[in-house]
Amino acid sequence: MAIEEVAGTSASGRIALYTMAERNALVVLRTSRHGEAQILRALLEDQGIPAALSYESAGIVYGLTVDGLGEVRILVPEEYLEQAQAVLAASEAEDDNDPDGSM
Repeated sequence: MAIEEVAGTSASGRIALYTMAERNALVVLRTSRHGEAQILRALLEDQGIPAALSYESAGIVYGLTVDGLGEVRILVPEEYLEQAQAVLAASEAEDDNDPDGSM
């Protein structure tokens, strides 16, 4: 899982990223599915971890998933990185144990 510091803001998420950038936000996960990213952000927030999404609006508006246009990055403050990784790993493990989604 690659971790990077947020260097700037995109037009699609300026307010959330500005707040996160002030707190040294790091990318905890990348996905090409916006719906999945929304669910994972809600999971993190439910565990008390501040989270924001970063994405290019063109990917959502036009449904593009090439050259990173459909990529969604989930951001968390640096001090929550390890906790966020643990929450996401536990969520993935639960998904692996229930492949048909019947839980």
